[in-house]
Amino acid sequence: MIITDTHSHLYDGAFDADRNDVLDRARAAGIERIFLPNISADTVEPMMMLVRQHPGFLYPMIGLHPEDMGTTWRSVLPRMEELLEQPDHPFIAVGEVGLDYYWDRTLYDEQQEAFAIQVGWAQKYNLPLAIHSRSAHRELVNVLKQQMANSKSSNSTSSNSKLSGVFHCFSGSREVAEELLTTFPDFMLGIGGVVTYKNSKLPEVLRSVVPLDHIVVETDAPYLSPVPYRGKRNETAYIVEVVRALADIYGATPDEIAEKTTENALKTFPKCQ
Repeated sequence: MIITDTHSHLYDGAFDADRNDVLDRARAAGIERIFLPNISADTVEPMMMLVRQHPGFLYPMIGLHPEDMGTTWRSVLPRMEELLEQPDHPFIAVGEVGLDYYWDRTLYDEQQEAFAIQVGWAQKYNLPLAIHSRSAHRELVNVLKQQMANSKSSNSTSSNSKLSGVFHCFSGSREVAEELLTTFPDFMLGIGGVVTYKNSKLPEVLRSVVPLDHIVVETDAPYLSPVPYRGKRNETAYIVEVVRALADIYGATPDEIAEKTTENALKTFPKCQ
């Protein structure tokens, strides 16, 4: 199998003790590319150092995660955009960005403002998005639709109303899946370890309303390990379990799932081709 892990935080401190072994296991499992979403100002350099050590295998994104905004986000975002302004920048996407109201709604409006700014980067620099959404579906849809409408009505030729990318770590209902794929047809759903959980409703949602050509696979390592590794630190090699689960759901072979999801990933993230 040749697999693309579209979302993995391999620069995280959870891998400091054995990062090279983790990468070796990923290669041995058939993973050909790993996409690294950024989360804060502090993670940019560790991520880029790792990317420089593994060219053609690790690919970076740039963005500010909604849970890492803090009080400095207004000064952080311009510094991140400066990196995108470089003509030879290495970033394949704007991410990990989005909205998260699961634990804290203190920055309710600020999260939406920061997200809208970063969606604007995707439009301005013609990059896909890696979107995080938790307990924020309606607000997320509204921000995306508003940004698309703003670009369409703008006289600026540098802003693209069309958006593409991945709704990372999708585990929503049938209705949510249908709305996302209908409203934003150039997006993929990122499927990870949740699809292997015994009580997950995700397999039925995928089987009933999500075509295989709208799916990419991901780990979100070190989080959300699939069965049989649930409860342990996640790593990219474990994505094989996600591929096997999808093969069962779609009545395909693991090789067919790996091939199709990699094709979907390369279509969505064209800078990797």
